[in-house]
Amino acid sequence: MKSFIEYEENSDFSIYNIPFGVGIFSDDEIACVTRIGDTVINLAVLYDQGYFDEFNLGENVFEAFTLNEFISLGKSVTVPVREHIQKLLLEGSELSKDEETQLEAFHNIEKVSMQLPVHVPNYTDFYSSIEHATNVGKMFRDPDNALLPNWKHLPVGYHGRASSIVVSGTPIYRPKGQTMPPNADKPVFGPSQRLDFELEMAFITNSYTDLGETISTTEAEDHIFGMVLFNDWSARDVQKWEYVPLGPFLAKNFGSSISPWIVTLEALDPFRVNGPEQEPEVLPYLKYEGKKNFDIHLQTLIQPENGEENLICTSNFKYMYWNMAQQLAHHTVNGCNLEVGDMYASGTISGKTEDSFGSMLELTWSGSKPLKLNDGSERKFIEDNDTVIMRGWCEKDGIRIGFGEVSGKILPAKD
Repeated sequence: MKSFIEYEENSDFSIYNIPFGVGIFSDDEIACVTRIGDTVINLAVLYDQGYFDEFNLGENVFEAFTLNEFISLGKSVTVPVREHIQKLLLEGSELSKDEETQLEAFHNIEKVSMQLPVHVPNYTDFYSSIEHATNVGKMFRDPDNALLPNWKHLPVGYHGRASSIVVSGTPIYRPKGQTMPPNADKPVFGPSQRLDFELEMAFITNSYTDLGETISTTEAEDHIFGMVLFNDWSARDVQKWEYVPLGPFLAKNFGSSISPWIVTLEALDPFRVNGPEQEPEVLPYLKYEGKKNFDIHLQTLIQPENGEENLICTSNFKYMYWNMAQQLAHHTVNGCNLEVGDMYASGTISGKTEDSFGSMLELTWSGSKPLKLNDGSERKFIEDNDTVIMRGWCEKDGIRIGFGEVSGKILPAKD
């Protein structure tokens, strides 16, 4: 396929992608958008000009602050709409000859302020990388029995804080909380000294289900609209003191950052791969058929204030032990209901090699092996005014699609 809109060969936003987001333009108009190369396309304008008349969309579904209403239409609508947009952007299309609509609908990405793409009613964070779970177990429990007994039998997860999920570029204040210093006999209060990132991805659901309803691994992907990059910020010292017996609380709920573009499962389809072999055999409701993992290249970089980017981690989403279909099947097997826009994060994505570990906790082995940056400084954990950047993309047979990036700068704790 070739678009009439020019873009760089290595662009994440090729004609094969067609992601969805929400943008604010220079005239303060807000609308649902897509992107090709560096061109952001106002879908509300295309709707007004009749380009979606063949679809039963009702009122202008793209004239909205979020994508929730659009994705709630389900894949019977959203998949053909995405394919229709793709055709409109090809050479020789009706839109390619409609310069008046192009003038109104097309904007350079530098002139668009990208927003949180969905309203997130609920957020769940999983713990589905066996390499990450093993590393954490080695550090904090028995190195010979790093995984807890349940880990290979179910996708471990917990319910996080939806209200503190923010779009890429939003600064995060260093969290404060209780910690227990080594050899102390009582906790102290103050800013976290062991602030970390977690390299994750997240999927977003497109449907409402009733209490008591379950979703099988076969049905799961019908309920998943697409994916984003996800940085689950973590205060390791706060977490170590608070997590027994109920798990993370203040260590996680102060902020999570996502990329602004939702890449659909349909765009990711050519990059499916087999996941790791699961031993022991899982229970019947967690069994699945086909390729449910995706070959998505991932990077994490640290940029000190006024400094250059430092690549510190190279990982891949294909390493995940538990896949999205299993996660959603497990999440609903007890009758838990879904809502449109719910976000489900993968948990830290780590590989087998040290340079593929998806957190500072692992990369520095709990601070015992500091990372040296290009400017000569060292990092055990994330410092004030550091910016953490994550990027992700797929590439195969000359076709590239990507997520852009999610970035966040750490500001000093508020007084």
